[in-house]
Amino acid sequence: MNSPSGGVSPNHAFVVGLGLIGSSVGFSLRAQGWHVSGIDIDCSRAERALELGAIDRIGEDVYADVAFIATPVASIAEVAKSFLASAQNDDVTVTDVGSVKAAIAKSVDDPRFVGGHPLAGSEQEGPDGAGADIFVGSTWVLTPTACTDPAAFARISALVSSFGSEVVALDPARHDALVAVISHLPHLTAANLMVLASDALVDRAVLLRLAAGGFRDMTRIAAGDPTIWPDIFRDNKAAVLEVLDDLLARLTEARRMVDSDDRDALVEVLDRAKSARRNLPPRVARPEELVELRVPVLDRPGTLAEVTTVLGELGVNIFDLEIAHSAEGPRGVLVLSIDAASSDEARGALTKLGYRPATRRLG
Repeated sequence: MNSPSGGVSPNHAFVVGLGLIGSSVGFSLRAQGWHVSGIDIDCSRAERALELGAIDRIGEDVYADVAFIATPVASIAEVAKSFLASAQNDDVTVTDVGSVKAAIAKSVDDPRFVGGHPLAGSEQEGPDGAGADIFVGSTWVLTPTACTDPAAFARISALVSSFGSEVVALDPARHDALVAVISHLPHLTAANLMVLASDALVDRAVLLRLAAGGFRDMTRIAAGDPTIWPDIFRDNKAAVLEVLDDLLARLTEARRMVDSDDRDALVEVLDRAKSARRNLPPRVARPEELVELRVPVLDRPGTLAEVTTVLGELGVNIFDLEIAHSAEGPRGVLVLSIDAASSDEARGALTKLGYRPATRRLG
């Protein structure tokens, strides 16, 4: 099988679910020279995806080299297992784009499956809002487990990197805890803030005219498809409830500050927020800012997941990954491209786990 990063085409891909993300995956694959088949439970949406050029044909492809499952999270596991059972290509790699990972990883216990979650989107819905540029500069989380085939992980990592995404590997449960904070709770909060404003006892026309940049920025995500969220909140209930309780406690304390005119406490909170917001890490894209991290490993289950999730926990983006197998025994080398600023921390963390990593500048 040819690697998607090797420049040989056409490889064949199959996309299940042709909404905003699924159609964007299709556009991105076709831009890389892939032949893309796709299906959707909504026939009109599949036809629109074909008309716009997100896919080459409507229909299942059991001989596909790679498959993306872009259905609602409630059905991802069953769709993935069904396709893996019917696939006629033994080397197929299957991934998904769901925003909840632990339950899916537990259900789809197959080395050919690599859980994934692109942190990208738009207020627009369906194929009409899709495009190959939606993933450029975004983060794409992959969630390998001890069962994951390293070659399958490397293939998906290389492929989504070719879309313009930066790959971060995380443990599935850790992913769910983090997205509860940075994705799920913000959506729930934005939705309630928008409803609060809509229900305000003022002239609606005046309210909308007063809704300036800050309000629009905070509520932008409330314009997304509401039908996908109940399943997300159900499947990530424990993590969402934990951060929701934390937010409620913080808002209760904020109410006390406002009610008691506690200026110093308010300034402290607002200053911490300002500092944290300004220190969000920038993207790293230039070769001179990358290093090659080489990690000698034993060829055993779980090694890839351990190394990549350790880096993910540190916030280290993996820009490229390959596996050099040894012909003389069960050993090999993981070769990863990471940002130079994180290289010392990455080496230290891996050394503590018993690995012997080495780095060299790429630029």
